Amino acid sequence: MRTLNTTLLAFVLLFTVASCSTEDTNTVEEANYAIDLNLAHETDWEMAEEILILVNEHRATLGLNAIKKDKQHASAYAVDHTKYMIDLKQINHDNFQYRTQALKGQGAEKVGENVAFGYTDAQTVVTAWLNSVGHRRAIEGDFTHSGFGIIPNSNGTYYFTQLFYKR
Repeated sequence: MRTLNTTLLAFVLLFTVASCSTEDTNTVEEANYAIDLNLAHETDWEMAEEILILVNEHRATLGLNAIKKDKQHASAYAVDHTKYMIDLKQINHDNFQYRTQALKGQGAEKVGENVAFGYTDAQTVVTAWLNSVGHRRAIEGDFTHSGFGIIPNSNGTYYFTQLFYKR
C-alpha cells in the first residue's frame, strides 16, 4: 500500500510539473513591479539627507562621483522593504532581486543595497556600514543614485534600507 501511495504521489507530481504551459512561464517573466510612489514620502528625509551627505563626503575622499537622491522609485521600494523588515522584526535582503528588477525596469544598469537597524543617527549608521566590507562596497560602488527607506518601528527603533543604482 505504501509503494502504491508513493507511486501515485510521484505520478501526480510528475503530471503537475509536466503540465505547465508556456502561458504560465510568460506570467512569471512579466512580473508587475508597480509601486505606490507615495511610499517615498514616509521615509525620514532629514536623516536620509544626512546619510547622503556623509556617503558623498566619503566618496569624495576616494575621487568618486557624488550620488544623487532618488525621491521616487528607489525610495518607494526602500520604504516598502523597510516596512517589511519592521513587520518581521529583523533586517534582511529578502526579495532584493525583485527590487533590482523593478529599478532595472526604470533604467538602472545595476543595483546595490545596505540595510541596518537600531542606529539613532546618520553618523553611526554610516560609520557601521563603512566598517563592514560588504556595506562599504555598496557605498563605494559605481552608482549614481540612491533611495532611502528610513522608518522607526512602534518603539522608535529605526530600520534602514538604502538602495543604490547606476543609471
